[in-house]
Amino acid sequence: MSASSASIINTSIFILTGFPGLDQYYPWFSIPFSCIYAMVLLGNCLVLHVIWTEPSLHQPMFYFLAMLALTDLCMGLSTVHTVLGVLWGLSQEIGLDACISQTYFVHSLSGTESGVLLALAFDRFTAICNPLHYTSILTNSRVIHVMVTILMRAALPILPVIIRLKFFHYCRPHILSHSFCLHQDLLRLACSDVRFNSFYALALVICTLLLDAVLILISYVFILHTVLAIASQEERLKSLQTCVSHICAVLVFYIPIIGLTMVHRFGKHLSPSVHVLIGNIYILFPPLMNPIIYSVKTQQVRSKMRKWFSLKM
Repeated sequence: MSASSASIINTSIFILTGFPGLDQYYPWFSIPFSCIYAMVLLGNCLVLHVIWTEPSLHQPMFYFLAMLALTDLCMGLSTVHTVLGVLWGLSQEIGLDACISQTYFVHSLSGTESGVLLALAFDRFTAICNPLHYTSILTNSRVIHVMVTILMRAALPILPVIIRLKFFHYCRPHILSHSFCLHQDLLRLACSDVRFNSFYALALVICTLLLDAVLILISYVFILHTVLAIASQEERLKSLQTCVSHICAVLVFYIPIIGLTMVHRFGKHLSPSVHVLIGNIYILFPPLMNPIIYSVKTQQVRSKMRKWFSLKM
């Protein structure tokens, strides 16, 4: 073992990974990544501003959409300093405490986004399958309770595995697979008994992300059954069009997660750059695309944004 590797092992400093072997291109890579982060921050702030300032958008669906935009905004803010720090050549080092904190935010925000997508699916289910009781079912108090439940479910159950990361012995070279910290990446470097973390994290994924995906699928089975029972083809299309933005957001969220999971489990033979690319897609693609999807596909948001920009100009 080299002296540099030994010094890395014996400190609480971890090395973030950009695109291995492509260091000379980092200044060029930093340009699109900086633009993407700027679009993430501006796009989600714009969605929040439009919903906040337009009384006509103060409805359950748009409350959940605001929570989705806030979650995406926080995801961008939690990773921007390490991702751009590596590409701009500012620093590739991160302390253990900072790494664990970032791990907590990345995973808890993913759980929050999954919960919000499930809440939006229930909103669409209620609006299409039970429209006469929509306002009585999704009252403001119930919407608040749902939001608090989503936050608690994402923030609290993950704490045991996050806290245990602090007490692990990291005897392998502290070189991470991404330009941000992930739970499974830290487990890979630990020489302690990580079985509890592995099984508990798997159970959390099954009880949150997988369960949410199944419930979203079930909700759309009922929605499709209700829509197909509508006699008018025009009304059927109109009902389905209200779900397009949500379906796109679900795909944008779950496809990168599936890709990252497959790469971590079965892609050990792949180039490290593939791992880095998939990881960046996982944290950046949903926050980038969700404001675009809901601005383009949701008529109310689109019209308010058009009106807002015309007034500004």
